[in-house]
Amino acid sequence: MRQKLRLSGKEHIAPWERALDRVLTPIEEFIHRQTTSGILLMLFAIAALIIANSSLAEAYHHFFQQHLTIGLENFQLSKSLHHWINDGLMAIFFLVVGLELKRELQVGELANLKQALLPIIAAVGGMLVPALIYFAINPSGHTADGWGIPMATDIAFALGALALLGNRVPQNLLTFLVALAIVDDLGAVIVIALFYTETINLTALALAALFTVSLVALNLGGVRRLFPYLIVGIFLWIAMLKSGVHATLAGVILAFIIPMKPKYDPRRFLSLIHTSVDKIEAAFRKDENIIVNDALRARVQALGSGVSLVQAPAQTLESKLHLPSAYLVIPIFALANAGVPIDWSNLQGIILHPVAMGIGMGLVVGKLLGIAGFTWVAVKAGICDLPRGLTMHHIVGVAFMGGIGFTMSIFIAELGFAHHPEDLLMAKTGILFASLTAGLVGFGWLYMTAGKQTDSAEPATTQTQP
Repeated sequence: MRQKLRLSGKEHIAPWERALDRVLTPIEEFIHRQTTSGILLMLFAIAALIIANSSLAEAYHHFFQQHLTIGLENFQLSKSLHHWINDGLMAIFFLVVGLELKRELQVGELANLKQALLPIIAAVGGMLVPALIYFAINPSGHTADGWGIPMATDIAFALGALALLGNRVPQNLLTFLVALAIVDDLGAVIVIALFYTETINLTALALAALFTVSLVALNLGGVRRLFPYLIVGIFLWIAMLKSGVHATLAGVILAFIIPMKPKYDPRRFLSLIHTSVDKIEAAFRKDENIIVNDALRARVQALGSGVSLVQAPAQTLESKLHLPSAYLVIPIFALANAGVPIDWSNLQGIILHPVAMGIGMGLVVGKLLGIAGFTWVAVKAGICDLPRGLTMHHIVGVAFMGGIGFTMSIFIAELGFAHHPEDLLMAKTGILFASLTAGLVGFGWLYMTAGKQTDSAEPATTQTQP
C-alpha cells in the first residue's frame, strides 16, 4: 500500500513517492535503459545517414574534423572532434561496459558457471564463426585486418528490437541475449587490446601500469569514495592515449578495479538508519520547516550519505553513468560515425566489395551459424539445457538479432581501417546494411514463430509494479 505523509493533519502523497515505489531489479533496469538507448541510437544513426547523403555532407564531415585542444603550455592534447568522441567519450561507454561485465561476473547472469555456460558457448560461436567467414573472404592484405568487425553485437540495438516484440517473447530470452551480448563485449575488448593496438610507447605504458597499481592500492586500502578512483582514472586514460594501446581500454581497467564491496554492510546500515530516523523525527518535532531547521537538514543529509555508502561504489557509478552513456555518448558516437555516403548507383558493387561482403556475411550468416549452431550442439551433447520456456526457434531469432553489430563494429572498423578511408567506407556500409538485414529478419522470425506468452508465463517486461 502506498505510504502517505501526515503533515498538519492532512494527507499528502509526496511527489517523490513514485520514485521510491518504482523498484527495478538490476537486469530490468539494464534492459529498460538499453531498449530506450537503442531507439535513440537508431534515430541518430538515421539522422547521420540523411545528413551524409544530402547537401550538408561537406559541412557535416568538416565539423567533426575540427580540432579541439586542451591542456597547458607544455602539455597539450589536440585531437579532432571525431577522435575526442571515439577516444574520449567512448571511454565512458567502455567504463559502463566494464562495470556491467564485473557485476554480471560477480553477482549476475554469469556468476553461476552452470547457468552462464550456454550464453558463453553461444557468444563464443557468435564471435568465432563471423571472424572465420570474414577471413575466408579477405585472407590477405590490409583488408584482412577487419576480421574483428563482424564479431561484435550491439546490445542496445538488439535489445531494443527484441523488446518491441513485447509479450511475444519470454523474459528469459531477453536475459539470455543480455548474457550473450555481455560475453560478446568482453571478447571485443580483448580483441581490441590484443590485435588493434598501434606502436607501443613504453614510457607511457609504464605510467599506465603505475596508475593501475595506484588504483589497486586504493581498493586494497579500503577507499570507498568514487572521487579518488575517477581522478586516477583520468590520468590512466591520458597515459593509455599516449601509449598506443587504445585509450578506451582505460575505462575497462578502471571498472574492474573500482570496489564492488560497500563500506557498510546491510545489517549495520539497518541499525544506523533506525537511529538516524529517530533523530530526524526529534528534529522535525522542533520545527517542520527544513529550510530554517538546520538540525533537520543536517540529519537528512547524513541519511543521504549513509544511503550512498551502503551501495557498492561500482554499483553506484554504473547507475550514474548509464544515463549519460546510453542517452548522450552512444547517440553522439552514432551521429559522428554513421554518416556514410552511399552511392546508390553502384550499390551492387559496394555490397560485393570484399570488405562489405565479409562483414555482411559475417554478421548475418556467421552470427546465425555461430550462436544457433553452437547452442544446438551444446544442448544435443548434453553440456547445457535450454532455459525454461525457450526453444530453438527463440535461439535462432536471437542469433539473427546478434547480427546487429553497429556500435562496436563501427568502433573496431575505425581502428582496423584508420589508414584506409575507402575500405573504412565499405566497412561502415556493410555494417549498416548487415545490421538492418539481421534486425529485420530476426524480428520477423520471432514475430512469426514465437506466439504470445500465456498469462502464466512471465512476460517480457522491463518494469515491476509497486
